[in-house]
Amino acid sequence: MNKSPLRAAFALVFALAMLSLATPLSAQQKAGTPAPQQQAPAASQPTASPAPAIAQPAPAAPDISATPADGGARSLKAMATPRELSPWSMFLSADILVKAVMIGLAFASLVTWTIFIAKMIELSLIQRSLRAALGKVGDARSLAEAQFALGATNSVLSSLLVAAMREARLSAGISSDGGIKERAASSFAEIVRAEARRIRLGMGVLATIGATSPFVGLFGTVWGIMNSFIGISKSQTTNLAVVAPGIAEALLATAFGLAAAIPAVIIYNHFSRVTKGYLELVGRASGASARLLSRDLDRTHGTAHSRAAE
Repeated sequence: MNKSPLRAAFALVFALAMLSLATPLSAQQKAGTPAPQQQAPAASQPTASPAPAIAQPAPAAPDISATPADGGARSLKAMATPRELSPWSMFLSADILVKAVMIGLAFASLVTWTIFIAKMIELSLIQRSLRAALGKVGDARSLAEAQFALGATNSVLSSLLVAAMREARLSAGISSDGGIKERAASSFAEIVRAEARRIRLGMGVLATIGATSPFVGLFGTVWGIMNSFIGISKSQTTNLAVVAPGIAEALLATAFGLAAAIPAVIIYNHFSRVTKGYLELVGRASGASARLLSRDLDRTHGTAHSRAAE
C-alpha cells in the first residue's frame, strides 16, 4: 500500500526531468542554430563540398569567345570603319591603286565633257557659217562672182572656190575641159577629206574613253576586293560591319568607270550624227564649186569659138 505513492512520486519526478531536458532542444531547433545542421551534411555527404567550385566558372562561359585581345582588335576595326559610307569617305579609305584608278577615271570624265562643250560650239558655228555661205553663192554665175559674194568669210566653201580658180588659172590655154574638171575634183576631194579630219578631232578620244573606262573601273574593283578578302582573312571575322566598307570602296571604282564611259558613248554617237550632217553640207559646197567652174569653162570656150567664127 505504501509503495504505490512512492512509485507515483518517482514517476512524476522522472517525467519532469525528461520534460526539462526536452525543452532546451526544442528551443534550439526553433531558433535555427546552424551547428547541428551543418555538421550532419558534412558527416553524411562528404562529396558535396566540390559543388560550389564547379558552379563558380559558369558565369564566365559566355565570355570565352571574346578574349580581351580579340575584343580590342574588334574595337579598333570598328573605329577604323567609316561611320558614314559616303563616296568621299570611301574614296579616302580606299587603297592607293584604287584611288589612282578613280582619279584617272574622273580626269577622263572631265576630258569628255570638255570635248562635248568645245565640239558643240564649234559645230554650231561652222554649220551656221556654211549654210549662210551656200545661200550667198546660190545665185552666183561665176567663180569670181561667188568669191565676191562671200567676201572675207572663212569657210570651207571659200577654200573650194580658191582651189577651182587656181586650177582654172593653171590650166589656161588647155582645150580639154574634162582634164581641168578632173584635176579640180581631185583638189576638192583633198579639201573635203582635210575638213573631215579636222571636224573629227576629239572623236577618237571619246571612243577610247567609252570603250576602256568600264574595264579600268573593273580593274580597280577587282584589286579592291582582293584587298578586302586579305583583310578578312587577317581579321578572321566575317562581320558585315568589317567586310562591307572594303567591298563598297572597291565597287566605287566600277561606278566611276561607268560614270566616265556612259556619257562618252552617248556624246560620241551624238557627234557622229552631227558630223555626218556637216559633211553633207561640205559635199554640197564641193558640188557648187564644181558647177561654177564648169560654167566658167563653158563660157570661156564659147567666147573663144565666137571669136574664131568672126
